[in-house]
Amino acid sequence: MSVNIQLEWTPNPSTLKYVVDRRLVSSGAVNITSKEAAEEKSPLALKLMGIQGVTAVMVGSNFVTVTKGEQGEWDELNDAVMATLDEHLGAGLPAVNEDVLAAARAAAAAGGSGGSVETRIQEILDGEIRPAVAQDGGDITLDRFEDGIVYLHMKGACAGCPSSTATLKMGIESRLRELVPEVTEVVSV
Repeated sequence: MSVNIQLEWTPNPSTLKYVVDRRLVSSGAVNITSKEAAEEKSPLALKLMGIQGVTAVMVGSNFVTVTKGEQGEWDELNDAVMATLDEHLGAGLPAVNEDVLAAARAAAAAGGSGGSVETRIQEILDGEIRPAVAQDGGDITLDRFEDGIVYLHMKGACAGCPSSTATLKMGIESRLRELVPEVTEVVSV
């Protein structure tokens, strides 16, 4: 099965976004920063993490972001990533282990009651902010809300991006403070 893969640059010079013509994950995004996590959560990420120089992989709805470390140049890495994506997805293999992810989502939902402020923050993140950062190959998830401070995880292209501080403070923080008066600050964890 042929796979259409389009390469997109992200604001993070260490991360490239590969958009594909099929659904990769049922909802949200899966961020992988170690081979151990890849073994559990994503056979595609495991293959990509095997490419020398790849340090992180995020699988989104119809895209994969790949982050490189100090080793490797994009010219070489890009060829290997494209070949791996084409081979894996072209064979009809799953990008993620949906059963493992579903169990993790259920455990998180059962464990976190979340107050009304946290619920409003999550709705704003899901409705406005996450779709916007996904266009650049990133994701942002809520860790917690405590004493007026929103703690967020920056993933994919957002992790380590030179623009992430500006996005966090001038974009996300100002929007959350505007809509949720209880929010005094937003920080990355």
